[in-house]
Order: sequence, then C-alpha cells, then structure tokens
Amino acid sequence: MINRVFRRLVLAAPLMLGPLAGCGGHSAPPGAVFAVDRPPRPRVEVRGARPETGWIWLPGHYRWDGRGYLWDGGHWDGIPRGMKRWVPGKWEHSRQGWYWIEGRWR
Repeated sequence: MINRVFRRLVLAAPLMLGPLAGCGGHSAPPGAVFAVDRPPRPRVEVRGARPETGWIWLPGHYRWDGRGYLWDGGHWDGIPRGMKRWVPGKWEHSRQGWYWIEGRWR
C-alpha cells in the first residue's frame, strides 16, 4: 500500500512542480510520461521472413502504462518514400524518472 502511494507521488511530482521539473539534467520532450523503475531489458524476438524487398524489422520495446511495463512487439514495416534509415526508440533517464523517446525515420 505504502509503495503504491509513494509511486503515485513520484509519478505526479513533475506535474506538481511544473516548469521547475525540467531544470538541470536531461530535458524530456513535452508530454513525456515518466516511469519510476528502470525498464526491463528488451526481449529477444523471432523476426520471421522479410515480407518483401524494401521492408525492415522495427524492434519491439517496453512501454509504461502508468502501473507497469508492457511489451509492444516488433514488426516488419515498409520503408517510407524518401527515407533511408530507422532510428530506434530508446529509454532515457532524467530527474523525473524514465521516459521513452519514439523511434523515427530519417
């Protein structure tokens, strides 16, 4: 019970501190959702065969749902026109906790 209350207070702290929450350290993107605990190591996934030429594997990752980490499995995706490579998402740490930076095409 106490652990649950403490976790809620820690998760709510950035909202209560407002602009002061981002002072110093890493700066999280606007609207970032923070997790208290370090994310688990990524799972080892079986990719299967590439569906067709021009597709690449986008690895899965853990996401925070406010109570715990849930696994979003990887998948094959077609390379968008004009893009050359996928920059994978990653978990970063700041004073507020852990937050996810989405992957993107370049």
